[in-house]
Amino acid sequence: MVVGGGHAGVEAALAARRAGAVVTLVTLAPDAIGRMSCNPSIGGLAKGQLVREIDALGGLMGVAADATCMQFRMLNTRKGPAVQSPRAQVDREAYARFVRTALEATGGIELRRGQVAAIDHRGGRFEALRLTDGSRVSGDACVLTTGTFLRGLMHVGDRVSAGGRVGEAPASELSAALVELGFELVRLKTGTPPRLDARTVDLDGFEQVLGDPADGRFSFRIEPAPERRAVPSYRTATNARVHDIVRSNLDRSPYGRGVLEGTGPRYCPSLEDKVARFAERESHRVFIEHETASGPSLYLNGLSNCLPQDVQLQIVHALPGLESARMLRPGYAVEYDAVPAWQLRPTLETRTLEGLFLAGQINGTSGYEEAAAQGLMAGLNAARRAAGEAGVVLGRHEAYVGVLLDDLVTSSPREPYRMFTSRAEYRLLLRQDNAHRRLVPRARAWGLVTSAEACAVAELEGEIERLGCALSDEQRRRVRRGEGLAQVIGEASPPAVRGCYDEALQQLELDVRYAGYVERQARQVEKVAALAEVPLAEAVDYLAMEELKLEARQVLDRVRPVNLAQASRLAGVTASDLSLLALRSSRPARA
Repeated sequence: MVVGGGHAGVEAALAARRAGAVVTLVTLAPDAIGRMSCNPSIGGLAKGQLVREIDALGGLMGVAADATCMQFRMLNTRKGPAVQSPRAQVDREAYARFVRTALEATGGIELRRGQVAAIDHRGGRFEALRLTDGSRVSGDACVLTTGTFLRGLMHVGDRVSAGGRVGEAPASELSAALVELGFELVRLKTGTPPRLDARTVDLDGFEQVLGDPADGRFSFRIEPAPERRAVPSYRTATNARVHDIVRSNLDRSPYGRGVLEGTGPRYCPSLEDKVARFAERESHRVFIEHETASGPSLYLNGLSNCLPQDVQLQIVHALPGLESARMLRPGYAVEYDAVPAWQLRPTLETRTLEGLFLAGQINGTSGYEEAAAQGLMAGLNAARRAAGEAGVVLGRHEAYVGVLLDDLVTSSPREPYRMFTSRAEYRLLLRQDNAHRRLVPRARAWGLVTSAEACAVAELEGEIERLGCALSDEQRRRVRRGEGLAQVIGEASPPAVRGCYDEALQQLELDVRYAGYVERQARQVEKVAALAEVPLAEAVDYLAMEELKLEARQVLDRVRPVNLAQASRLAGVTASDLSLLALRSSRPARA
């Protein structure tokens, strides 16, 4: 069972099906499957790494983004490869159509319209979903991917309406069902900016932001569609007049009046928040982006707010070039229930109920990419649970997906979590360009990619090895000094596998150039791996371990880490606490 048809739900359903499960996807609105609720883009800083990893694990997001791309850019190209990230501006309507078509074309996935009212269980294990129409749908495991719909409330000025996003009803009863099961819930919030009618805007007066001239893509599995990549976006900024309008109307905003209960995303603040918190700033950057290749809707990236509609129109008209713009839809804030992720195991299965998994914004994350990555892993592990197989987890040294899940479960953020490259301590190992080399073998073992896809990556590895074996020490030194590998080897090493020769050159050049740093990070991974080999029993009574500090006992009792490595990342657990835990775990159990 999968509940929800957003980015997390789609990847959960597809991953579960590829792993051998028969899937029922329950959604409030089948026609809204794959809908991009906010910005019309996929990827971005660190998020692009997640999309590449989702693709390497057999997911759909990268394929869908490539098929509907209007502009592709590689970000951070002036910096090293560890922090470069791909981003695509996509046609949001075409993207949703592509996703739904792919889902419907996958045999073994049933789409069912409905809203969950209760969760049935027996003996501490998930058994069935009860829907508001009175029907009961049973299954061996379930993934909840409810997005912003749990008791969702939308705010525009002093107008409040129930809903998870504009035009769609909230999931009203599921929150109560989760509380009844013993889950702690928190209130979070997010927002979206106004949309404008492109026919009322002279875009020629704005600075254009163009895509990369070179062909780029997310997926290693399909060819891109370069003819769709000619749509520019545009750059502008707020000004003193905009800031004055915001300040004089803060008392009309739910933010200014303190009406909103939820905690918002720190790294994607509302316009009200930016003006109030950064009063010294004269302007804030705004990007104008097309939402579709054929429709008139423009997205104002950076202008998220929930001021009254008349005030939002004043703000838009205060921006040079938008004086005559017509607003298609005002921005709004949405607040919703989430489940703090300390209540989950690293597999995203809940500790409270066996067979119940959570993925996406219900776990306190923000962003399509973070949601999709969770959905894929939750769907895979739910299918494995249903088949009686052990769950699987990616380490922090193996993938950004591993960093994401570990951060959620271990630190349980108090605000909507978004991925950054700085969160990955082994980011040089986890480059966006080598995701398929890192993860396709794992994905093949889990049944997530085809043998042909795995063979293509194996051919690439063989070509990299062949080229690497032919390099002399002097050639390696030249590459490390910054010379291109293609120039170093010249024509001395013709391709053995023509289809992947150029990519093999690029990969080997990076492998050679950063070999010293990679080896250093590999040694760090080995040290952490030694801690990971020391398991901690789930039934340990940490509160009774008086030799530990009270703060350590409380956080250990709440998170219940699976090994010393996870315990070492908990705030409040010191080196001396770890030593005591290691000593305790090495003692033989009493009879």
